[in-house]
Amino acid sequence: MAKDIRDDIHEIQQNWGMQSLRNKLESQRIHQSSIAPLRKQWIRRNKYYYNCLKKFFTFLVEPGKRVLHLRCRTGFLLDTVKPSEGIGVEISAEMVNIAQSSYPSLKFTESFPEDFKIGRTFDYIIFEDIGDTVDIIRILRNLHENCERHTRLIIHSYNHLWAPLLVIAEKLRIKVPQFDQNWFSADDIEGLLKISGYELLKIYRMLLFPKYIPLFSKLLNGFFAKLPLINRLCFTQILVARPLVQLRPRQELNVSVVIPCKNERGNIEEAVRRIPEMGSTTELVFCDDNSTDGTADEIRRMMECYPDRIIKLVKGPGINKAKNVWTGFDAATGDILIILDGDLTVMPEELPYFVNAIAGGYAEFVNGSRLVYSMPKNAMKKTNLMGNKFFSVVFSYLLDQRVKDTLCGTKVIWRSDWKRIKPLINSWGTVDRWGDYELLFSAAKLNLKILDLPVHYQERVYGFTKMTKVFNNGMNMLKMCYYGFKKLKLGY
Repeated sequence: MAKDIRDDIHEIQQNWGMQSLRNKLESQRIHQSSIAPLRKQWIRRNKYYYNCLKKFFTFLVEPGKRVLHLRCRTGFLLDTVKPSEGIGVEISAEMVNIAQSSYPSLKFTESFPEDFKIGRTFDYIIFEDIGDTVDIIRILRNLHENCERHTRLIIHSYNHLWAPLLVIAEKLRIKVPQFDQNWFSADDIEGLLKISGYELLKIYRMLLFPKYIPLFSKLLNGFFAKLPLINRLCFTQILVARPLVQLRPRQELNVSVVIPCKNERGNIEEAVRRIPEMGSTTELVFCDDNSTDGTADEIRRMMECYPDRIIKLVKGPGINKAKNVWTGFDAATGDILIILDGDLTVMPEELPYFVNAIAGGYAEFVNGSRLVYSMPKNAMKKTNLMGNKFFSVVFSYLLDQRVKDTLCGTKVIWRSDWKRIKPLINSWGTVDRWGDYELLFSAAKLNLKILDLPVHYQERVYGFTKMTKVFNNGMNMLKMCYYGFKKLKLGY
């Protein structure tokens, strides 16, 4: 009798505490090994679902980047995103062998995610199907070693509301058999991210109906799945987060203030005098866009009068403000890029607030907002004000966050992120004369952390506004919003 009790206790101890988690991992490995030979068959059976998944990840992950994929299965998704360096991690040798033979240009390794460590950083980390993960917090904390400031963590999971239907689907053999599942809500995952040192940026929800029926699937998944509230019923949820990493001290960062100018001669000296020194060095990049009032000569005079300041004169292409700003960005050398319109209607003295926001890690794209503080009566035309308020509502929907002022010229980004945004310029369906929409849309496409920062807006004291032809500009902005909807909401 005593021996039987001791045997029972010993058996319990073998599956108790941390040992129970290790046993669960081994059981997962056995399960994955058993279904590995059938994985491609299951993918073929559910071709519509997996094609939608591949299409979305192609939209989400920039090509030619360093990608780490945890729980990569047979590697098809890692291959889909076309990485410059792709490393897949799977728990069974059988899955790894199939993936490596299918995609020899990529590297696959056998490891539990909880145990995996590699001494390098990545641009994207995909953590797929966390439903059967044993210790998520341990994995998330370990992944910090693989993150830089710009790294994006992408977590792919199922909506827990679908749990009963998935159980039925497995019994009917229309879905790949899964190991015991944890059913996380988006709120659960966000909480795990917070305590593990990450900030949730966005939740993408897709597929109200993961099977293909002509017209019906397109209507449900292409339209109804994008509507607020209804999208919470979608089958798949993909969360994008950023690591909260230690940044370089702001006093070590170089700042470039890009000042687009067209006939702003009377504002040049005020700009040089009033723009504060920020970071380690502050360079003033004046982009003269074929001015006829002597703006370029005034900039040259400032270079002589203020030899202690770093002042550059860049010749703009004479096409529009956006092209002028891009020219300035390319000529700038700072870690942080600031746009300050040459009319100085936004106070230059407030630029350190923008630098503090981005250098402190609170945002990666800081957008000035003129519509918070009260402004002088004649600072902005009523038609421009009404249009701005209308487009703020549209943009808040498209970007899934509040953006009150889409056309404020004062914006701040990291120069390294400008290099990522640049290939997306001119891909939003029409010409953006001002550049504000292209920057905001591209920042959202890359899942940068966007922050609205209130600024004081004043009347210009020299020159005339360039924001004319309000109706034509409004129609062009609507066209950009249409293409923004297609890309940001529909994923194409």
